[in-house]
Amino acid sequence: MLLAIDIGNTNITLGLYKSGTLGPRWRLSTDHDRMPDEYGIMLMNLFQHARAPVEDIKAIVMASVVPPLTSTFEQACTEYLGTAPLVVDAGTKTGVRIRYEDPKQVGADRVVDAVAAQKLYGGPACIVDFGTATTFDAISADGDYLGGAIAPGIGIAAEALFQRTAKLPKVELHRPPSAIGKNTVQSLQSGLLFGYVGLVEGMVVRFRADLGPKMKVIGTGGLAEVIAKETKTIEILAPWLTLDGLNLVYEMNRKTA
Repeated sequence: MLLAIDIGNTNITLGLYKSGTLGPRWRLSTDHDRMPDEYGIMLMNLFQHARAPVEDIKAIVMASVVPPLTSTFEQACTEYLGTAPLVVDAGTKTGVRIRYEDPKQVGADRVVDAVAAQKLYGGPACIVDFGTATTFDAISADGDYLGGAIAPGIGIAAEALFQRTAKLPKVELHRPPSAIGKNTVQSLQSGLLFGYVGLVEGMVVRFRADLGPKMKVIGTGGLAEVIAKETKTIEILAPWLTLDGLNLVYEMNRKTA
């Protein structure tokens, strides 16, 4: 089996692939203070719960946008799973031509997302990733990474309202009865949920103007399903797109090793 790990600022997603098919997968909160031993034990417990023997894990591939945790997971994987991970970086073969002014500025997660989008769905495409930031990535018909847009994530926006205002409470992201809130909680939920739906719809219109009418819209990330329920703009829901991209990148590099 192959273990794929995506380390983000808010969440860490993990998945086990057997013969290219995603099996057990998990989404965990990112904790910068955990030690390698703590993450190693956590991994062992997850596999035990999924009845996946550690000895069946033959390879590990990882993308990270949190540099301190990259080395932490490398150590945890090596010591507890007996396998050093392939860490996707600027020198890793991905098959994606990056058209950014400085390709090294593009996060590994966005690159592997582009790999998965092109291989699984084809271009042109706009990938909307609902993570710590809400990112929009443009993929050409030939699979090139063209660039994108970055907006504050829903969680960041909600936290900023709570911290910077005296009377607004923290709220869970649930659909309110109406766009017109009848109390403060409903008003916040409306602004966050429907406001981000409007953001997605507006940005997709602008991306489609550049990429053409055949552009696909792929939603991924922890909150993709919540947003997709409120708009027809997101055509393909792929919450584990980054893990699929990591699986594909590993296969490319395994074959050329």
